[in-house]
Amino acid sequence: MSKAGLTHGGFYAHFKSKDDLVAEAITYMFDDRYAAFLQRMQDVEPAQGLAAYVDGYLTVRHRDQPQNGCPLPCLTGDLARMSAAACKRFDEGTRRLTNSIADALRAMERPCPEVLAASMLSEMVGAMAIARAVSDNERSKQILLASRDSIKARIGLDI
Repeated sequence: MSKAGLTHGGFYAHFKSKDDLVAEAITYMFDDRYAAFLQRMQDVEPAQGLAAYVDGYLTVRHRDQPQNGCPLPCLTGDLARMSAAACKRFDEGTRRLTNSIADALRAMERPCPEVLAASMLSEMVGAMAIARAVSDNERSKQILLASRDSIKARIGLDI
């Protein structure tokens, strides 16, 4: 709160509760990551944008800097203990991202773009979560590379 220039009283003037703050933080994180996705897709063909997104997501840098990356790998384990409002915001954020990936896959004329987008995002998030949990850096890197190559092959991108 001090970094935001708020006192405890100021905090309660802006948010109804701690749960409201968490829900707003989740929305903010998803908005930030969605903007990063859109930036990768801007002014390029859908295949090129998706390749850049996958390549950028499944990196050691992203693994080592969770505070600057996608909220999905960090939040999924805690979501069951969060408020309904936080869960709703999480759902909205994942839907928006999945739908945007599906739009790109549809433009690439891939079959079943919604299913493929959900699978793609799930594998990326799962690979990142596992890569962060593995203590061996080389094994962790291999998890990221294998997932990257698998996703790109599945959606028909050059590896």
